[in-house]
Amino acid sequence: MSNNTLQLTNGEVFTTMREMEHEQLVFCTDNNTGLKAIVAIHNTTLGPALGGTRFWSYQQEDDAIIDVLRLSRGMTYKAAISGLNLGGGKAVIIGDSKALTNREPLFRRYGKFVNGLAGRYITAEDVGTSTSDMEFINMETDHVAGKPEYLGGGGDPSPVTAYGVYLGMKSATKYATGSDNLSGKRILVQGVGHVGYNLVKHLTKDGAKVMISDISEERLKAVAAEFGAEIIGTDKVFDTQMDIYAPCALGATINDDTINKLSCQIIAGAANNQLKDEAVHGKRLIERGITYAPDYLINAGGLINCYVELEGYNRERALSKTEIIYDRAMEIFQVAAKNNITTQAAANQVAEERIRAIANINARL
Repeated sequence: MSNNTLQLTNGEVFTTMREMEHEQLVFCTDNNTGLKAIVAIHNTTLGPALGGTRFWSYQQEDDAIIDVLRLSRGMTYKAAISGLNLGGGKAVIIGDSKALTNREPLFRRYGKFVNGLAGRYITAEDVGTSTSDMEFINMETDHVAGKPEYLGGGGDPSPVTAYGVYLGMKSATKYATGSDNLSGKRILVQGVGHVGYNLVKHLTKDGAKVMISDISEERLKAVAAEFGAEIIGTDKVFDTQMDIYAPCALGATINDDTINKLSCQIIAGAANNQLKDEAVHGKRLIERGITYAPDYLINAGGLINCYVELEGYNRERALSKTEIIYDRAMEIFQVAAKNNITTQAAANQVAEERIRAIANINARL
């Protein structure tokens, strides 16, 4: 089942959960704070489910359910392929995060719900939430990561996420060209938020010819001024000559409309669910001769950062553990080529093999 084409089967949540092999879906409401949250636990074979809480204005509740099911499943694969002893989970809060001015009551109430899951789910920050929100949650539960640094947390995970994407890009370049040297490569980073910004920093240091695109003109001008990057209009991205395309904003940018326009040799970015349809567009990339670095593998630095926080946070240790991404990406490229399958399918296969192996061990205990 492709993540980006997921729909509720005839509106039946349980049927969809069974198809995606989810363990648990929890609905949380509170009239006093207006909290409407959903927690999805996909798989806890490898350990407690860890995944961020997304605060988003969904058009309808079914959209929120689909999103949390899709994202939690992705976290299972991300943890498994990264060698972490974690399961996959995710949560969404339905509402306008920017409109919430007094955040403490809602997040403390949400923290009580998380605490009620008794450690099966560990939350963290995501779109629409921040380290300060995690601090409020932490007032009610210890089952939270992504706390501010002054509380012993990992703080902003974007530098670690960007480092993993950078390593995955170098690995893909090594596989495709025989060298991981990025000097002189024309690289288009689409989305220069926190992760994209830090990725541009790595690429500029390596001597790459960096191009950037973003919906925020202010952000574009600031990043271009700091790093000397070339600005590309949002309507010109897929018409631009480039060696590497790095989507670091919205998902599903690899689709029927864009895939034939791309001039790149490599796709390696931080955005989640870059392929609109994993099977269809993964095969089209093979036909186009484009090496695709699976998103949930190379953007796993943020999850690794949270995992290290659970052990007792150390930024150097987080960066060191993130270096697994280079070798694991190379393994995925080789598995895909050997079995004549897409890199996404190869990544799924490697993750599923680890989960099955640990499940078999647990079954014998």
